[in-house]
Amino acid sequence: MAIKFQYNKTSLQQLEKQLKVRVRTLPIIKNKESALRMEVKRCKTEAADLEDRLEQQIQAYEAMFALWNEFDASLIKVNDVHLGVKKIAGVRVPLLENIDFEIRPYSLFNAPKWYADGIHLLKELAHTAIEREFILAKLNLLEHARKKTTQKVNLFEKVQIPGYQDALRKIKRFMEDEENLSKSSQKIMKSHQEKRKEVEA
Repeated sequence: MAIKFQYNKTSLQQLEKQLKVRVRTLPIIKNKESALRMEVKRCKTEAADLEDRLEQQIQAYEAMFALWNEFDASLIKVNDVHLGVKKIAGVRVPLLENIDFEIRPYSLFNAPKWYADGIHLLKELAHTAIEREFILAKLNLLEHARKKTTQKVNLFEKVQIPGYQDALRKIKRFMEDEENLSKSSQKIMKSHQEKRKEVEA
């Protein structure tokens, strides 16, 4: 990225200001990146744990597979999922607060005894599956934010800050050269004037 500048004091001051902003901002962005990196790691672990738990619950469900043919699946349904929002290192992520299940009334006398366990198992299964979806959504958001932040850190560290420093160096050299030329031309003019005065005298 080429930084546009002019060889004058105004441009020099603007570039110095821009450089200061980037140098001051860089540690903040680095902290954000490391916080996001840790959160992504934690989220991945949580997602893997939920995956294992879901797998175990599905196996428990399959162990009673023969009985499930008798079960009335319409007895339970997810009524509502309550969401929250949490900010992690400046990134808004969804938060699962609660799940409302609707359980239709059924006869405790006519229904098999294991129906209560079946409803409980389905509730747990649905809860874990929904929680897993939330964790994956959170992971995607955090991963995306982390990548963006890493790009910004690299942009500041490897492109913009060195670019501004280089531009400032060029302007300062140019101005120094200009000043030196101006001084030498003044000396030459002075010596010409002195010679002219000597000749006249």
